[in-house]
Amino acid sequence: MTESKLLLIVEDDPGLQKQLKWSLEQYEIVLASNRDEAIAALRRHTPSVVTLDLGLPPDPTNASEGIATLQEMLALAPSTKIIVVTGNDDRNNAIQAVALGAYDFYQKPIDPDVLGLIIERAFQLDALERGYQELKQQKPLHGIIATSPQMQSVLRMVEKVAPTQATVLLLGESGTGKEVLARTVHRLSARADQPFVAVNCAAIPETLLESELFGYEKGAFTGAVAQTKGKIEYAQGGTFFLDEIGDLPFALQAKLLRFIQERVIERLGGRKEIPVDVRIICATHRHLPDLIEQGQFRSDLYYRLSEIAVDIPPLRKREGDIIAIATALLQRYCRENSRKEKHFSQDAAQALEAYLWPGNIREMENKIKRAVILSDSNFVTAEELQLGSTTDKSMPLNLKAVREAAETVAINRALSYTDHNVSEAAKLLGVTRPTLYGLFEKYGIPISARNQSDD
Repeated sequence: MTESKLLLIVEDDPGLQKQLKWSLEQYEIVLASNRDEAIAALRRHTPSVVTLDLGLPPDPTNASEGIATLQEMLALAPSTKIIVVTGNDDRNNAIQAVALGAYDFYQKPIDPDVLGLIIERAFQLDALERGYQELKQQKPLHGIIATSPQMQSVLRMVEKVAPTQATVLLLGESGTGKEVLARTVHRLSARADQPFVAVNCAAIPETLLESELFGYEKGAFTGAVAQTKGKIEYAQGGTFFLDEIGDLPFALQAKLLRFIQERVIERLGGRKEIPVDVRIICATHRHLPDLIEQGQFRSDLYYRLSEIAVDIPPLRKREGDIIAIATALLQRYCRENSRKEKHFSQDAAQALEAYLWPGNIREMENKIKRAVILSDSNFVTAEELQLGSTTDKSMPLNLKAVREAAETVAINRALSYTDHNVSEAAKLLGVTRPTLYGLFEKYGIPISARNQSDD
């Protein structure tokens, strides 16, 4: 059975009360005619959504009583979604109310269909926020937020793999949280009280990477003035995480393979074999079978690393996770930056859901942190998130048009990612160059975008 949605209507006009109660019959309605009744109803029923007429007695021609009611309600229940209703010439008071924390405003005369849409969206946002709060209380897998079936499957796999000694290969786009999951595997393992040591293979110059991993003896090279342990040794007894393993230089892959097979290392300039007991976790955003085919990655190393491979879906494919993660980040950055509690406005929630998040969670963190710092009200807006316009209501209703629109966006994005290199864009899209040129013609993508170098 569907849970009923309780709506508090604060309105002193009996005629409007009757009209609203009739037109919003899908909700459980509670009525109030003044501030005292509204506060009493809020305390008794704790409604998720409220419509509040700003023109309340004893001075219905002035918004002061309505504003005072709004402030008192938000002080008692800050997460309540309050939709203020004003006269058609009272926009300034409505804007003031939103700045004070109202969810939205609506100007009379009332169109029940339009007001009903605003109310339903408020209930939907409230449900998402409540779902996040429930998840936060459950604290699943060290705080990882995952409501989507896709990520739930990943987390169940992590729970099964963590207590074992199997080598784990985490696969996913940049920013999807591969290191977070690697640390989770470590925390859920028997090695949790031992070191977790991470090395990013793409961040260290090739000339330094071998000494960084394996260490070196005094005098092994110019500047080696003392014996130095490598990162693998520092992980003794714990977990060694190799991020971006797809960027490991080919010359080093044989030495890493020997370590994985024999669990011993030799420092640069040394002859002594040093046994090291570590759990190995690797991650990459690259497609390793393609690198093997191109002669850039050893197949024997790949098979050693991928005893358990975990595919992490990008944020755009995690159904229901976007708002939950965004809300968690919003609250976190409010605390970290000493800002009062904020919520997402209606247009911000829509923008978050509509955006494709090419940079995944890392991009979301940057967008929300910036918005929290710059926002002056209780609500973060779509404009402050800088995700582009998502207010276009003219969505095509046939699948052909939807597909064409999606393919055009994907092609332009791939060209942007690859600096208009057609060969690289075709690889990114998983099509041949002739196919991509055909799509250019089909969708009228400008010639200038195709005249860039393919080198």
